This record gives sequence, structure tokens and C-alpha cells, in this order.
Amino acid sequence: MLSFSIAATSGRARAGELVTPHGIVETPAFMPVGTAGAVKALTARDLRDIGARILLANAYHLMLRPGAELIAELGGLHGFTGWRGAFITDSGGYQVFSLQSLRQLTEEGVRFRSHIDGSLHVLTPEKAIAIQESLGADIIMAFDECSPHSASLDAVTAAMERTTRWAERCLRARRRSDQWLFGIVQGGVDAELRERSALALQRLGFPGYAIGGLSVGEPKADLVRVLEVLDSSLPEEKPRYLMGVGTPEDILEAVARGVDLFDCVLPTRNARNGQLFTREGRLSIRNARFRSDDRPPDPSCGCYTCRSFSRAYLRHLHVAGEMTAAILMTLHNVAFYLDTLRQIRQSIRAGRFEEFRETTLRSLAVRSLEARSSVVRT
Repeated sequence: MLSFSIAATSGRARAGELVTPHGIVETPAFMPVGTAGAVKALTARDLRDIGARILLANAYHLMLRPGAELIAELGGLHGFTGWRGAFITDSGGYQVFSLQSLRQLTEEGVRFRSHIDGSLHVLTPEKAIAIQESLGADIIMAFDECSPHSASLDAVTAAMERTTRWAERCLRARRRSDQWLFGIVQGGVDAELRERSALALQRLGFPGYAIGGLSVGEPKADLVRVLEVLDSSLPEEKPRYLMGVGTPEDILEAVARGVDLFDCVLPTRNARNGQLFTREGRLSIRNARFRSDDRPPDPSCGCYTCRSFSRAYLRHLHVAGEMTAAILMTLHNVAFYLDTLRQIRQSIRAGRFEEFRETTLRSLAVRSLEARSSVVRT
């Protein structure tokens, strides 16, 4: 019911297919983030219409509200949310470890207090798997320890080694055979630790591998360097998922280093804050220069927002605090990400990904510089 195959390569970039019980996902793919079972401001119909095929939900948030047991009773994530495409769930490790003042870590797992109501909970590798199996996602994640960028080398090493031990416990805890469980590579920005983590997880025999612990404050050069190390350390025939990354520029760099799957909150969060991703760079819709701009947000985009509305109208909605602004701008931003990945796949199949990457990066850099200069002049 689950398989992954690579149909074409261009340099180290790969185009393939991830077959799931809920449909085929062409890779490289962007997975819109539906943390609590919904992508903010968009319906399942919206997501389907703009080409989404797989969504991400989070076990931590769903275990707290409304509860994994209730979701299981109502048909799992697919039955509960009405989304008929594929789902992937994060184990909640990142969320738990971000609650520095609310959690206590032991080898057994993590004891923490809910950020919602302060109630006490314990999350272990075994429980993380049980929750994700109840949620019924197509792909689930091992429970890991994500160390902050500021952590010492000793702390990063300890977190990486614990992540490997927990990964083994996650494998033993599995009960369902219709889900793929991915191991998560940790190790901060240390090349040797990352390689050790990748090789240790390979020995455990996961069907796919996630790359965690990046986009947590490290310099861009470190992110690229880690991805280069893992490109040569992870098995080529298995899918690779870069967690929580990132900008269109980040995605291009990661695809160039063999990554297949991405998720990030930027397109939805930035939309709610009035920022649009376009082929002309990023637009801050609050800027006064858009007050009477009758052009669509992105003239090259075919989404409903760009076909129907002007920058001036979107600025008016945003400044007026109308919820329609978040809906229309989120629709565009997610469509932009999905279309960017579609173009990436096409360029790989045509054997010209490097040309596409360089042209796109150059264009985004120039347009962003022009936009910043315009803001200063305004």
C-alpha cells in the first residue's frame, strides 16, 4: 500500500512518486501544515483545487485537543477532517522540547504541562506511536529529541543518541502495517553527529528518513552543509523529508541535495501577517504603495486570488482586519509553494533543474532587493 520510486534525476535532485493508501504524491512535494487537523484559513476543497496531495498534522496538538481517541472513533484524521488525500503526522517531539519551562526529560520520555490548560501529560516513544496510529496518518514520525541551536556539543550528542534509542523503541511499539514510520536524523550542525545519526537509523531499517533540528536559528550555510552530508549518508532509494523548512530559496537548495518532502508554516503564517510570496519577490501588502495598485498579487499566478483580486483590494481587506484577507492571501501563498514544487518537478524531469534553480534564486534575490529599495523610497 506504500511505496516510493524515483522516475528522474537532474544532478542530485530527484523526481519521483510516493504511493500512499490515500493517493499518489509526486515528489519533490510541499505539504501544507494543518497542525490541529486544518490548514489555517483554507478548506479541504481549497487545498484540493490548488493541487495539495498530502497534509501535515501534529500529534502533540491533537492529543491535547480534541484527543486521539475521539479522532480514532470518528474515522481517524481522514474521516474526522474530510481530507481524502494523504496525511503525515509529526510525533510532537519538537513541540514538547520547545516547552523548556513546562517539561521534564528522562530516558523514559517527557513529562510536560499542556500549554493550553496546564494539565500534566507524559509522552514516551511508545505513546507517540500509539497516538499516531490512532490518528491514522499514512506516514508517521519516530519520537525524537530536538536540541536548540544554542545547545553545547555534549547536549547535542546526548540528544542525538537518545533519539536513536527512542527510534528503536518506536519500531518495537508499532502495531499497524498500513503506515510508514520514518526515523528522524538529529545532530545539530555537526557533520560527524549527523552522519552517525543517519547510519544508526539505517541499521534499524526505516522505510524513510526525516531530517529534524534544522531551521532553528542556524546560519543558512550550516543548513546547506548538513544537507550535503546527509545526501551522501542516507540511502538513495528511500524518501527524505526535511522538517519545517522553509523559504522557496531553502527548498531549492534542499532539492539540489536530494530532499523529497517539505513542510513549513511560512506560507500560511506570512499570509495572515500580510506578506505574499510572488515571482517578483515578497510583497508586504500593508505598504502604502499598494493602496491603488490594480495589478493582481502575482501576474504569473493562476490561483483564484490572482485571477480575481487586486493588490489594492487585498491591502484594504488586511488593513481593515477582514478575515477574507487571510483567506485570499493564504490561498495564494500555498498555491505559490505548490506551483513552485510543480515547476521543480518539471525541471528535474527535463534534466534542467540546475538551470531552473539558478534562474529562480537570481530572480528572487533581485526582486527582493528591488522591493526593499522601494520600501525605503516610500
